Amino acid sequence: MILRAVPAVTRAVAILRLLGRTKTPMGVKAISQALGLVPSTSLHILRVLVAEELVKVDAAKQYSLGMGTLALARTALQANDFASLVQPRIDELSRRYAVTAIGVELPNLDHMIVVALSQTQAPVRMHVDIGSRFPALISATGRCVAAFSDQPSAEIDKRFRALLWHDAPSLETWRKEVDAARRQGFSIDRGNYIAGVTIVAAPVLDAAGTISRSLAAVGISSQLDRATALALAHEMRDAARAVSSELNGPRASRPAS
Repeated sequence: MILRAVPAVTRAVAILRLLGRTKTPMGVKAISQALGLVPSTSLHILRVLVAEELVKVDAAKQYSLGMGTLALARTALQANDFASLVQPRIDELSRRYAVTAIGVELPNLDHMIVVALSQTQAPVRMHVDIGSRFPALISATGRCVAAFSDQPSAEIDKRFRALLWHDAPSLETWRKEVDAARRQGFSIDRGNYIAGVTIVAAPVLDAAGTISRSLAAVGISSQLDRATALALAHEMRDAARAVSSELNGPRASRPAS
């Protein structure tokens, strides 16, 4: 079956995503300029979105996300088996290691989406929200994506070159780290993506052994030394395998050598 684009739907989704990324309300002109749309087209779509309560408009004709999006997000999360299964595990990891622990969905090579979150109570911590989106191939999770993806290596290399890092590894180094993630069943990023931040990730695999989700933990490097990060990585790998088995059966996880 060939899927054909529906321009009105595509534009409506683009508007919703734009408003979701923007902290302050936007007018029709700003929305149109940001998305390359004709203002009258934006206005027609916005009126429909307002009627459906997905967008709200204030007296100054400035638009922002409406409460209808919250209801949709809540329904999606409640129906998400992965989020339910992973929540107690990331709560425990966050408590024991003083990290912000998350569960992410990986729908494609474009981005990962945070669907489960456990914030540490440590005085210094990284802020992440449910629904946050990050490039799928970035940081520790990105190495796991590359290691367990069924996408062609040429496409993965192409997308790697477009990533923005604080301290980007070379492609050769990154490939070696991807190989290590494949062998170990986890990856650790110490300051490559964000200066002074350590990120640990472990893949959650589907029944075919392909990555579909991931666990990740984010901590301040000065509070998460190498030995502690390694211990955390092993626990995360075990948790990710357990979640894989519960979602897909005992053969969903690949053993690490």
